[in-house]
This record gives sequence, structure tokens and C-alpha cells, in this order.
Amino acid sequence: MAKAVSAPSRAPSETRYTIAQVGLDRPWFWLARGWQDLRAAPMISLGYGVMFVATGFGLTALLYALDILYMVLPLAAGFILIAPILAVGLYELSRRLAKGEAVTMATPLAAWRRNFGQIALLGLVLMLFLLAWIRIASLLFVLFFPQAPLEPGAFVSSVFLSWKSIPFLVIGSGVGAVLATLVFALSVVSVPMLLDRNVSAITAMSTSLDAVRRNRKTMMVWAVLIALFTVAGLTTFYVGLAVTLPLIGHASYHAYRDLVSVVR
Repeated sequence: MAKAVSAPSRAPSETRYTIAQVGLDRPWFWLARGWQDLRAAPMISLGYGVMFVATGFGLTALLYALDILYMVLPLAAGFILIAPILAVGLYELSRRLAKGEAVTMATPLAAWRRNFGQIALLGLVLMLFLLAWIRIASLLFVLFFPQAPLEPGAFVSSVFLSWKSIPFLVIGSGVGAVLATLVFALSVVSVPMLLDRNVSAITAMSTSLDAVRRNRKTMMVWAVLIALFTVAGLTTFYVGLAVTLPLIGHASYHAYRDLVSVVR
């Protein structure tokens, strides 16, 4: 059960909101609601996921053609950093399904018309995180593997099957984890909130941080689940993203609705 733990407060944009404190079982409830949405509009949801599968294949082919296949790993990891903004169409689908409104294949595309400027601003923030991660990952790779670029076979053996790669993987994973944690705290509530309400990106991000602060353990569980589903999708050569991305996207909208009550 969700329990409001804060009195309505006023953000800079004059939006009042309350943050609910929820139990450790709520992430499973969000997943269940997300699965219901996926089943309610399977063609639209899965079609949305397939677009990102095709994009993953296309980017991998491009990196191979440019002889920089080693960038696949940081780009795949960086996907987590921008996934919240990429799932805007899924949030819109869940929002309309919750209201009993009709949905079509055009519904996800129409999401960008709602509060476009603020959604775009938050998207820019997440893109900056992605660019920072790619830059750091590239520098780390050159530092530990100065012979880059590597052939695909040599890349796998050098990065994953060599004792010399352990410091690279540990440091890279640590930096990635810090960036992913920051992005999660800033975006877990803010992106669906911007879609659902006419609030500013600053208000949405501060609300997201507050929601994570008040529900540390529950949001930690939710972050781990998101990471596991995303990794599962990526390790199946992107194919699994056709299902895991829509599921997490729909569930994330219900997480927002469970955590935040907004009143103009």
C-alpha cells in the first residue's frame, strides 16, 4: 500500500505535489501493471520495442563498418542512460490506457507533443550524461588497450577473457554505475511526470530525486530490476529488448503514478 508521507509542497513552477512512501513489494505491482498494458496493446508496444531492436542492429553494423566495434560495449551500457526519454511513447500509451482512451500505432508518436520543450530539455540532460559516459569509456579503453582498434575476436578475448582486463572492467563498471545511479534518480519519476503534467523539467527532476530519497530501498529494488531486464534484452543481441523495453516502460509509468500525486 502506498502512504503519503509529505504534505503538499510548492515547487518553483507553483506545482504542488506529494510523495508516497511505498513498500518493497510495489516494483512487482508495477511490473504486473506494465504487463497488463503490454497485453492490452501488444502490437503497438512490441512494435515500439522492435524499432529499438532494429536501431541496435543498425548501430552495430555501422560501428563494424567504421572499424570501431569496440564502441559497442559503452554504447550498449549507455543505452540505460537515455532509455527513460526513449520510452516516452510507452508512457503515453499507459497514460491513455489508464484513462480508458483509445490507442493506435500513432499514439506513441503523439507523446512528444505534450510538454515538448521540457521533455526535450530533460532529454538533453540525459544525452549529456550519455556523451560523458562515451567519452570516459573511450579514454579508459585507449588507456588499457592502446592497440585499439581490435578485431572482433581479439576484442572479446582481450576485454572479457584476459586477466589484464579486470582493472578496465572494474573501473568502467564503477564509473558507469555512478552515472546510471544519477540518471535513475533524476529520471525515474521526472520523464513520465513531464508527460502527464505541465510542469518544468527542474520541478520534475527535483520530484524524482525526492521520490527516490523517500523510498531508498524500494527504488533500489526497482533500479536493479530495470538493469536486469535491460541487460537481458541487450545480451540476446538486442532481440529481447522488443519485450523488456515495453514492459519496463509501461511499468515505469505506473511507478510514477504510485509515487507522485500532483495538484495544480
